[in-house]
Amino acid sequence: MVHTPVNSSNLKSVGYENKTLEITFKNNTVYQYFDVEINKYHGLLNASSKGTYLDRHIKKGGYRYSKIK
Repeated sequence: MVHTPVNSSNLKSVGYENKTLEITFKNNTVYQYFDVEINKYHGLLNASSKGTYLDRHIKKGGYRYSKIK
């Protein structure tokens, strides 16, 4: 999955493919969130605070997820 680097204190990069949102954190852990609408991905990329957006709209959004590494 191709990732886009992001300007964030906690997130390193973000990828999106086939409704799967993949987040790489600065500590190199990687999580995948499933069945995520593309508008949520764009919202994350455009958010002034990526971490806050991730928490409010993805983590608390009830999406299934898996820790990859």
